[in-house]
Amino acid sequence: MVAITEFQKIGVGLTGFGMFFLLFGVLLYFDSILLAFGNILFLTGLAFIIGLRRTAQFFFQRQKLRGSTFFLGGVALVLLRWPVIGMAVESYGFVVLFKSFFPVVFGFLGSFVNIPFLKTLFNSLSGSSSSMV
Repeated sequence: MVAITEFQKIGVGLTGFGMFFLLFGVLLYFDSILLAFGNILFLTGLAFIIGLRRTAQFFFQRQKLRGSTFFLGGVALVLLRWPVIGMAVESYGFVVLFKSFFPVVFGFLGSFVNIPFLKTLFNSLSGSSSSMV
């Protein structure tokens, strides 16, 4: 059993609220205040969960520098009240940052869900060569 510190519990809450505000900001026609608040809460929660040093190391790795630039540039654009362009840039940066993690997620979802059509879809997205259902 992994022990979770109080800072990590606070970080999970901050990240959850950040995702809620981001979703709510998009649903309310890209409200810049809600999106900015969601971005700040999400990044703060991430720093609380994995630590400030590891967060900086994650964003400023040499191979992830382009994704980090787009992601943090999108956050800056949202904070400067250009929400639609900022969220588009931020979304591209998010995809570039986590593109190596997506096959793992799709593979997990494919093994987690026992619905035949979805399992086949997730297996094809994860790059798995076995098509057995």
